[in-house]
Amino acid sequence: MSERLFLHLDDGPLLGPPMDAPGGTVRSFAASAPLRPHVAHILVYRERFAEGEEVLERVLPDGAARLVFNLGDAPSANGAEGLAVEAIGASAEAVLVRLRKRMEGLSITLRPGAAALLLGLPAGELAGRVLHLDELWRGAGAQLLERMAEAPSDAARVALLDAALCRRLAEADGRAQARLGLHPGALQAAQLIAASAGRRPLREVAAAVGLGERRLQQLFHAQVGLSPRAWRRLARMHGCLRALRATPMPAWAEVAVDSGFYDQSHMANEFRALCGVTPTEFLGRAIAGSSKTPA
Repeated sequence: MSERLFLHLDDGPLLGPPMDAPGGTVRSFAASAPLRPHVAHILVYRERFAEGEEVLERVLPDGAARLVFNLGDAPSANGAEGLAVEAIGASAEAVLVRLRKRMEGLSITLRPGAAALLLGLPAGELAGRVLHLDELWRGAGAQLLERMAEAPSDAARVALLDAALCRRLAEADGRAQARLGLHPGALQAAQLIAASAGRRPLREVAAAVGLGERRLQQLFHAQVGLSPRAWRRLARMHGCLRALRATPMPAWAEVAVDSGFYDQSHMANEFRALCGVTPTEFLGRAIAGSSKTPA
């Protein structure tokens, strides 16, 4: 069984798909203006596999919660059977997705803090879990999937999804936000950590947003779904992956130090822990700058 890598960061193309993947396998759509502060990506994917053929896709962690609507055969992930409509919690570990038969659907990547507004529960309660979306939307997820299946085009499906998310956002009024314990300091901290590529110490981040470290940990887990430390590790790893995208023949020791790791051994250990592969294995599978998303 062949294996390929998948990662999508905010500022770059899809990283890692093989060059022989069919063109247009993944298309990216922009969210409407009201959703942009809450939705990072809307991806529409479509790929067919021959009978008996399977591909294992290693999805590298981005730390985000997401929604998935499967119009084809729902892929299994880490050995668990896929669901027609899924709410997937934040994780700092790679996920192995088994692709086979007819893969078709939409994936929505949420920004930090959006899970509470769009799903009705703090991200920390969803962290590391996969739920049928109807458990949170009271049957509305399956209904939306049916409407998407009848839509004439990908753009029409995205429009249905966008409208449904906008309605849920409008329903999350100030009282609901207070009930869910949303605090701007946690989201500001997430932005500061990401902007520094994980280099900024957490005590400085906590002071910058006016919170104690312990309070920041509580709020951060509830709203982001990860601990500040895990988010920082991912931010540092993402900075390293961006550097590798631009450096096909890296000097590993220099990359490690420039990315904020103690040394090359520290970088290798983090690669194994977060991505499930070594840096050399990653570089061997990834194709820098390649993308299944049409220009």
